[in-house]
Amino acid sequence: MEYLKRAESHEQTFSEEVEKTVKEIISNIKANGDAAVKEYEERFSQSVRPLRVSEEEIEKSISELPENVKVLIDRVVERISAFAEAQLNCILPLEKDFGSGIHMGHRIIPVEKVGAYIPGGRFPLLSSGPMVVAPAKVAGAKQIIACSPANYKGGIHPAVLYGLKRSGATDIFAIGGAQAIAAMAYGTESVPEVDVIGGPGNRFVAEAKRQVFGKVGIDLIAGPSEVLVFADETAEPKKCAADLLAQAEHDPYARAIMVSTSRTMAEETIQEVDRFLKEFSSNSPAHDSWANMGEVIVAETLEEGLDICNDYAIEHLHVHVKDSRSLMDRLHNYGSLFLNSDSSVVFSDKVSGTNHTLPTDRAARYTGGLWVGNYVKVVTHQEITGAGIELLASHAAEQSEIEGLEGHHLSAALRLAENNVTSKTGN
Repeated sequence: MEYLKRAESHEQTFSEEVEKTVKEIISNIKANGDAAVKEYEERFSQSVRPLRVSEEEIEKSISELPENVKVLIDRVVERISAFAEAQLNCILPLEKDFGSGIHMGHRIIPVEKVGAYIPGGRFPLLSSGPMVVAPAKVAGAKQIIACSPANYKGGIHPAVLYGLKRSGATDIFAIGGAQAIAAMAYGTESVPEVDVIGGPGNRFVAEAKRQVFGKVGIDLIAGPSEVLVFADETAEPKKCAADLLAQAEHDPYARAIMVSTSRTMAEETIQEVDRFLKEFSSNSPAHDSWANMGEVIVAETLEEGLDICNDYAIEHLHVHVKDSRSLMDRLHNYGSLFLNSDSSVVFSDKVSGTNHTLPTDRAARYTGGLWVGNYVKVVTHQEITGAGIELLASHAAEQSEIEGLEGHHLSAALRLAENNVTSKTGN
């Protein structure tokens, strides 16, 4: 393995300073509710508007949105919802006998109140709202609270508002940052308290989600965008370069990485990246991202390349390798996988239907991305009768006596007595 280009730095999502700031924000909002939220909105966003976005404001804002943009968002909502529905249909309820008189199972129950955080970002990303909200709607959430920064003419961008309404958001608030997460987690006079919070955000949002976890559920903690392009000698340098830059432009700390089994192809891709970047606007985050975070690695063999991919556990793994599907079973650490050179990550970012809220910072070692399953609970139940009581109560009584748990033994032994059964311990 050889680095042709190595990252100069690596963004740390969490720091003591960020942790302390977020802790203070959460504590203040817990104690002072709306007043604290408004304080932070004015300080961080220069926003002095009402927290709740009224139906009148939503309608007026959406009326200014061009019809072609609405058509695009409608398609996004439709496709994300369709994929979420297909996923939900895979999570089946269970009812089964596990021996005579032992009936057990589980139910699929939607989370009642969902909090959706939608970043403001540098651009109004049309898919961000639907990605977080549509799966919650499909899951069956009764109330979906959406928060997004008021960074467009004193409010939320019309395209974001339209996407939130079309996806099923029931309440929308012009609140950003850690204060939005705290408000949804603990509730204020205006913002309802939720059960689970989903959605990406900056390091303050990520840290806030980390700190409120336990009080509420969260989907995952997602940092700046990541992509790893895995390529062999058959790959096209222009496509590889374009795919790297598509994610690099999200954030100065986005990570665009290439792993190639061909030195020639890797070197040509670097040249193409440099050529493309000359055409990018001077303020594009892609410049800093590629300069400071970009990496290019040459693997000696295909096997080594696969090992590198699995070790990076990257958010987006795009395989530009001949017969890429044949490698699928050997790749297991990624947020989302893109097979063949034309399966652009951009399709998933925008409209294909899979979710673009995905694990970063090697979290793909233990989790996937946001999906409809984040908004449902799989809860078990059991009904024990007849012979099942004899079997389980006898076992439980004996085990409880060994463990010295008097209450457990009592509860099991009462069932034995009622069914005229003597446990093996003679009690």
